[in-house]
Amino acid sequence: MTKFTFEPLAVPDLIVIKPTVHGDARGFFLETYRADEFAAAGITNTFVQDNHSHSTQGVLRGLHFQKTRPQAKLIRCVTGRMFDVGVDLRRGSPTYGQWAGVELSSDNHWSLLIPKGFAHGFLVLSPEVDVEYQCDEYYHPEDEGGLLWNDPTVGIVWPLPVGSMPLLSGKDQQWPTLIQWEKR
Repeated sequence: MTKFTFEPLAVPDLIVIKPTVHGDARGFFLETYRADEFAAAGITNTFVQDNHSHSTQGVLRGLHFQKTRPQAKLIRCVTGRMFDVGVDLRRGSPTYGQWAGVELSSDNHWSLLIPKGFAHGFLVLSPEVDVEYQCDEYYHPEDEGGLLWNDPTVGIVWPLPVGSMPLLSGKDQQWPTLIQWEKR
């Protein structure tokens, strides 16, 4: 029996993974990853690092990537709700510079696969969020890159209340736009 459905977003290499959830009066159980089913869907990444982040409402993390040692990431929201986004940075790709996003939550139990060569970011929609993600390359701080969260060329439509600004790290406020990054 298949435990997952794999659904591409508008940028087709971004894949939403929807698990089968088994619930009863005690709660629920689900599998979050199975190498055999992921491989059958064409996802053959070998994950080498697991991360966990905790953030509060209005926090925006991103848009992050590694320049020479790109990471694929499997993102899952274990507490709360978040809007998760990937931006295609693969030069020559038909979707270069395009983004797609999806709401991940502890209610829907979905995951999002961010392929190598994409920038990744998320906005916290609930009072708190806990995010777990698996990476297929180790984090290398010296290789860190990013794009400005509100780059008009990319045009991400973040679900922010009208007139509000997200809470950003100093680093995330200073990333270049896509056009500036291309000139480097």
